[in-house]
Amino acid sequence: MSFDWYKRLFLVLVALGAIFGFLMLFAFDVIKIEWISFMEIQPSYKWNEKPLPVPARSVPIDGPVSIPNIGAPENPVPADGISIARGQQLFSIHCAMCHGPQGLGNGQVAAFLANKPANLTSDVVQAKSDGSLFLTISNGITGRMPALNENLTPRERWDIVNFLRTLKAQP
Repeated sequence: MSFDWYKRLFLVLVALGAIFGFLMLFAFDVIKIEWISFMEIQPSYKWNEKPLPVPARSVPIDGPVSIPNIGAPENPVPADGISIARGQQLFSIHCAMCHGPQGLGNGQVAAFLANKPANLTSDVVQAKSDGSLFLTISNGITGRMPALNENLTPRERWDIVNFLRTLKAQP
């Protein structure tokens, strides 16, 4: 009688060992199984590969200024000393390399460009509306100026617009 009990225990342990060994094949990636998850069945894109359009009737985080085809926005930032000082600092970082420190279009990079940068002190540029300058900074000009909407927040772009208003043509 006692021999049957050991025999059964041995068979149960062998069966459990076989099951444990079989499961270890999966645990240590000896046998790989593709598990279905929701991340695998949705499309994936690299960063900024295919930006999705803005959903209908929604306002982006940056506000209504980033909605295309609504015309030139109005400047919501008052042209006070703080805004102009921030705009001057941002201009020297992002714009002066092409437009020059005084905005004359004679920056360090300008000599190497086929299409020369605009003279920001000219009457043509100064006659544009704040919204038009904002959209030019945001969207750039094809073949002439890169878009800065991904480098600068809307507030920073408005500060640059306020600084550009302080540039005057030298007589």
